[in-house]
Amino acid sequence: MAVKKYKPVTPGMRGRTGYTFDEITKSKPERSLVKSLRKHSGRNSSGRITVRHRGGGHKIKYRIVDFRRDKHDIPARVASIEYDPNRTARLALLNYVDGEKRYIIAPVGLRVGDSILTSSEAEISPGNCLQIRNIPAGTRIHNIELHKGRGGQLVRSAGTAARLVAKEGRYAQIRLPSGEVRLILQDCYATIGQVGNVEHGTIKLGKAGRKRHKGIRPTVRGSAMSPRDHPHGGGEGRSPVGMPSPKSPWGQRTLGKKTRRNKRTGKYIVRDRREGKKRR
Repeated sequence: MAVKKYKPVTPGMRGRTGYTFDEITKSKPERSLVKSLRKHSGRNSSGRITVRHRGGGHKIKYRIVDFRRDKHDIPARVASIEYDPNRTARLALLNYVDGEKRYIIAPVGLRVGDSILTSSEAEISPGNCLQIRNIPAGTRIHNIELHKGRGGQLVRSAGTAARLVAKEGRYAQIRLPSGEVRLILQDCYATIGQVGNVEHGTIKLGKAGRKRHKGIRPTVRGSAMSPRDHPHGGGEGRSPVGMPSPKSPWGQRTLGKKTRRNKRTGKYIVRDRREGKKRR
């Protein structure tokens, strides 16, 4: 996919870049795999804002994506590559030989007309899904299961890929895009290849309106607020935060404070993503 530049006819166009959508082969989604999506504006079931700076945005519908890849030993043909407004990656529409249609995340190199398979005997080619025990070491993978049968939960955003480092006993060591090396059961499934839309990180929105189209509202610095709204607020002029380390709006320390509290799964982290620290 190439990145498109615009003529600087307005200030918002000067630094703007966008997608050419060369890889998109179908403009409208499969109707049987689409459902309505309600807007919550960052609020939970109690009506409280749990994710700030959300609201508005263009109306979108959700595409039902098959993260489980549980149609074993049934070949499928790639019918189209489509845009998904709910995620950074592209989607591939699969037509199975038994007549069923499903969406999957489109990896790099997958083309319309390709045949893919979920099987222990599948080839090591983009889009095929296998158990980790059947994947050679050094292979780039995505859509990785953490628990067998639950579906892919890791490495699903545009341009990302993990690498299978080694296999030992029941577990395999996988290097995630963050640099963390983690133990995952070899019975779990993973998809071969790197997630498509690799140039997503180079896109520049150019103006605030494009951010609002995505449903993201403006963010204000804490030092520009009043003391009742943020710990950094108050003071005459442009003053420092007035504390040893910055804090979140709720008074929690930031910049270096460890927030991971899940000690139960910490034993599966071989190498921490921070500064190459090892855990055992």
